[in-house]
Amino acid sequence: MKIKLTSIYVDDQEKALGFYMDVLGFTKKADFTNGPFRWLTVTSPDDPDGTELQLALNDNPAAKTYQQAIFKQGQPALMLFTDDIKSDHERIKANGGTFAMAPTAVTGATIAQLNDTCGNLIQLSQLARWQG
Repeated sequence: MKIKLTSIYVDDQEKALGFYMDVLGFTKKADFTNGPFRWLTVTSPDDPDGTELQLALNDNPAAKTYQQAIFKQGQPALMLFTDDIKSDHERIKANGGTFAMAPTAVTGATIAQLNDTCGNLIQLSQLARWQG
């Protein structure tokens, strides 16, 4: 058993697609429309057949309330892992990303948070390498 798909609610799917592709560097995987419904997913270019991230429209009142509440609390809606947070931080900033928290050392990791411009905070994490 493995995780193949996870979702994040966004307030504008086209804007989200631009952010996740142009700013983060993800690749569009699926884009299907059926009436008012749009199924839209992206993947990491490092693992194109890996886990897909669905950019789900928050047109459901419960989804919108959830999205807005965790954003207001400063809680990330998505956590991405990197092997080089400083380089990714600089690359994302150069691509127009806005960070709410620059890379910061915490217990066991270095983290940074950015706004995806579609209603979410995204956390980047680089785990500490323990030496024994």
